Amino acid sequence: MLERIEKIAKDACLQHNVALYDIELKHAAKGFIIVIYITKVRGVTVGECQKINRTISDILEEQDFIEKRYFLEVSSPGLERELKLKKHYLSAIGEKVKVTFSQNEKNLTKIGTLKEVLKDIIKIESDDGFEEIRFSNIKKSKTYFDYKK
Repeated sequence: MLERIEKIAKDACLQHNVALYDIELKHAAKGFIIVIYITKVRGVTVGECQKINRTISDILEEQDFIEKRYFLEVSSPGLERELKLKKHYLSAIGEKVKVTFSQNEKNLTKIGTLKEVLKDIIKIESDDGFEEIRFSNIKKSKTYFDYKK
C-alpha cells in the first residue's frame, strides 16, 4: 500500500512542480492518517499543499484501494525537518543539523553544519571542529533552527 501511495504522491508532486519529501502512515483513534510532506526551494505554500491534497484525494477516491477509513494530510516538513533518508541528508548540506548518535555505548548529540554526505558517514562542522558520524550510529537527526538568533 505504501508503494502505491508513494507513486500517486510522486506523480501529483511532479504535476504541481514540488518534490515529495516523505510519507508517514499513522494509526489514530479516528482512523488511518496518511501524511504527505512536500518541499521545494524557498518552501511550499498553503495553496500548493491544498492542490496536492485535492489531486491525491481524487486519485485515492477513484482507485479505492484503501480498505480502512483514512484521512489525508499534505504539509511542508517544516523548518526543523526530520532527516531519515540519504536524500534528506543530501538536501540539507550546508544547513545546521542536530544529530543524536551512539558512540562508545553512549548517546551523544551534536549540533553543527552538515558539510558532507558520503556512502556510510556524514561530516558535521561544529564549534568543536569536524565530526564524522556513521549512518549506522545515528539514532535521530533533523535540520536545526536556532530560535535565539
